[in-house]
Amino acid sequence: MPETLRTTDSTNYTDLVSETADAVRAAGAVLRERFGDVVRPSSRHELMRALADNDDTALAVLRPRLTRLRPNAGWVEEELDGGALPPGEWWVVDPAEGNINHLHGLPEWAVTATLVRDNRPVLTAVHLPLTGETYTALTGAGANLDGRRLHVSPATDLSLSVVATSQARPDEDETVVRRVGSSITAMLSDALVVRTAVPATLHLLNVAAGRIDAFWQFSGARADLLPGALLVTEAGGRLSDAQGRPWTPQSDSFLAAAPGVHAAAVATLSR
Repeated sequence: MPETLRTTDSTNYTDLVSETADAVRAAGAVLRERFGDVVRPSSRHELMRALADNDDTALAVLRPRLTRLRPNAGWVEEELDGGALPPGEWWVVDPAEGNINHLHGLPEWAVTATLVRDNRPVLTAVHLPLTGETYTALTGAGANLDGRRLHVSPATDLSLSVVATSQARPDEDETVVRRVGSSITAMLSDALVVRTAVPATLHLLNVAAGRIDAFWQFSGARADLLPGALLVTEAGGRLSDAQGRPWTPQSDSFLAAAPGVHAAAVATLSR
């Protein structure tokens, strides 16, 4: 058994992944029922209320299911929080990853749940309600899309690679915003195609599946990055910060890439 899964309990982690996947599918189903017309709030307050309504609707399904699975685990649902968690087990969830897309009638949104132990993701499930796809990963056991094993790209040339990033969060520090902009400019020079969109998790699914070759972000949140970090790692990808140093939830940047282009991506982002 992988070191991160050595515990005194008798959990069948394969079953736990399956049950977590069932939970995110159930939450996704209720969000799919709410999806369609574009929501146009007239104020920031109304926007935040609409976002919270989606979150609350999904959490009403997701939280009791996950709590039954690991009743002693802590609970994190603040999607913009970053940094390290206290020791022990935690459910890190994003009940409506890409919530703003959902409100605008855009298809790029998901439901995610990741079990974290001592700041290391143990398992994750990400469901895309509009396509019906469910991505799962378990430490030491690989990453899968609906039971099919995932592998990162074999790319070795950044100039032939598709890369992606997400924008800084709303009200982000100006220094981070400028860093995002300069990194996109650098990648436009060195990579084949640069994709810029939210949410981060969907880009990371594509890295794990070998559809795109690298993803980077600055000032990322736990709920954005932990599911994809585990999926990419278990699919054979490399993680670091933008300077190539080991990534942790406390890092101020994030890079996930196919091994063959990781060093070149670090060089581009470090310019």
